Amino acid sequence: MNTPVAGPGTLAEQILRGVGGAENIESLTHCATRLRFQLHDGAKADTAGLDALAGVMATVPQSGDRLQIVIGGAVARVYSEIMNLPSMAGGAASGAKSDADVKAAMRAKSRGRYAWVDNFFEYLSDSFRPLMGVLLGSSLIIAIASVLDALGFVDFRAADKSATWVFVDAMWRSVLYFLPIMVAYNAAKKLKVDPWVGAAVMAAVMTPNFTGMLNPKSGIPGITCTTNGTLGTQECVAHVFGLPMQLNDYGGQVFVPLLMVAVLALVYKGLQRIFPESVHLVFVPFFSMLIMIPITAFLIGPMGVWAGNGLGSGLSWLNGNAPIVFAIMIPLLYPFLVPLGLHWPLNALMLVNINTLGYDFIQGPMGAWNFACFGATAGVLLLSIRHREKEMRQTSVGALAAGLLGGISEPSLYGIHLRFKRIYPRMLVGCLVGGVIVGVLGGVDTKAFAFTSLLTIPVFSPMGTYGIAITASFFVSMALVYFSDFRTPEDRVQANAERDAAEAAARGEATAADDRELVTVGATAATTGASTVAASASTGGTATATPTPSKATELAAPVAGRVVGLDEVGDPVFASRALGEGVGIEPADGRVVAPVDGELIIVAATGHAFGIRTADGVEVLIHIGIDTVQMKGEGFDVRTEAGRQVSVGDLLVEVDLDAVRAAEHPTVTLMTVTNTADLTSVEPHTGQTVAAGAPVVTVRR
Repeated sequence: MNTPVAGPGTLAEQILRGVGGAENIESLTHCATRLRFQLHDGAKADTAGLDALAGVMATVPQSGDRLQIVIGGAVARVYSEIMNLPSMAGGAASGAKSDADVKAAMRAKSRGRYAWVDNFFEYLSDSFRPLMGVLLGSSLIIAIASVLDALGFVDFRAADKSATWVFVDAMWRSVLYFLPIMVAYNAAKKLKVDPWVGAAVMAAVMTPNFTGMLNPKSGIPGITCTTNGTLGTQECVAHVFGLPMQLNDYGGQVFVPLLMVAVLALVYKGLQRIFPESVHLVFVPFFSMLIMIPITAFLIGPMGVWAGNGLGSGLSWLNGNAPIVFAIMIPLLYPFLVPLGLHWPLNALMLVNINTLGYDFIQGPMGAWNFACFGATAGVLLLSIRHREKEMRQTSVGALAAGLLGGISEPSLYGIHLRFKRIYPRMLVGCLVGGVIVGVLGGVDTKAFAFTSLLTIPVFSPMGTYGIAITASFFVSMALVYFSDFRTPEDRVQANAERDAAEAAARGEATAADDRELVTVGATAATTGASTVAASASTGGTATATPTPSKATELAAPVAGRVVGLDEVGDPVFASRALGEGVGIEPADGRVVAPVDGELIIVAATGHAFGIRTADGVEVLIHIGIDTVQMKGEGFDVRTEAGRQVSVGDLLVEVDLDAVRAAEHPTVTLMTVTNTADLTSVEPHTGQTVAAGAPVVTVRR
């Protein structure tokens, strides 16, 4: 079994233990809410232990030994603390590859037919994701100005604003206007090109010298301007080196830097092969700029503007001709795009729309999704208050605050929604309701790029339509989650057990041990004796135990095979009896059946563990193999579900023992009585070979 995550030390130290130590880390980066690990061996990560840490919202295992740990707003601090740990300064950790190196290696190992699609969206995501903070900052500046505008303090959209409000405009335009330079920097970094070269190429077509040529009254020779009768826009062409060059204002454009950097990467790496490494610093950036600035100004820039205008016009056509379809489609797509990081292309289109059309029509319907997401979180918060679940209450409060005030959905998604499968269908209903309202009432537009939060409501028009739609989305999702609950019967049993265990611990009472793999069977110990003592003390009497006849319960073998004692199973946790007394069975086949009559209160999602409670309170754990949770359900065919009443011999799961052995895990099946401390005796009968259903443990109350 893995080294326990919980223990002394800071959160950073606990996380480092949980991922298998510094020597198991190939690379570590972070985004706005998550630590992103590339591990040498993903099987060494104790995801259950990491999930249980205070300060960790969720763990998200991914293919290729990758692991994401959702921290929330404190991610930068935790990342810094991990990187500053002494163990990260030497050994394997000191030679960790960069995030770009690791991803490049993963692409090289990819066997999928559509790996290029993943690479394309990853390129988009990594070009925009680092800008989330400044985009949110500019969004909130716009929101504050819009609120003041709505209250009549200032005319935010007037042409003759005072110097004060012109300066306020500059505060948020600093991000949106120069966004192409920022995107070029990130995109170049992503493609392992000097990011400052990418930024410099994009900046060349945004200098006052270049944009000044757009003014027909500038008096610069060689410039001709015409008016587009269809769009009502002015088009200017400059003759440079005798060649016509279409002039555009590239402020706020995002397709242009993305296209430019893709070509720059080919040019830059080609130049690196041509010139000796000793002169790279001088000649590679020089020739890259000399080649790419003209290519961008003459070809890529106009192409990017045309492409962006075309996409924006296409969506505008759909929005104009089928507004209901469009308004429903956007909020229903976002819940699936955001967790995968595939929403960035739509965010890029929003910026294109603002620059080409003067407004954007995607953000309004998108608000329906965001507020449906926040409403589902609010429903979880209300239930956590009702059921006295402190940890979930703290998680949902933080996620709801980030959502309603900042418009950020990741804490809700990764901290709550993706952990409970019942939330998504209820949240999608809220998305649908909000989308229908936006479509039926004629759509919602905005002239600014804004994170959809409570503070940005005034930037949407008509504000009433938008307000009705997001309110409906929020409360529909909240009501559905609250009244139908977000937990499965298994989740409810787990939550109740954890709550009771916490309350019992606070009272200083004994509790049953929990399986570190989050298989909890019977979390509370019997308190009858304690109650008797308390009642006797209140009357001044002396508490005495009343002898009662011992009642025997026979536990049958859950699988055929040879019965051994817990000391022989090779697992220190079970051998310590932390999970109660019991037996291990070296299985002869893979059919695992119920060893006793009772309620099936736990069925692990991976199929490797089951918990049964008998009518008279005996709590039995069946655990198949050692560390088989790492197989993530492969080779386990579960034949039942939590909440059912089972009888001795009912089939629980069929296990492919060869698959378990191939994964290099012991196949021994363990059966323990987790509330052993509350019983008179638990007597294992070892050293025999039995058929499934034969008695192997005698329990006396």
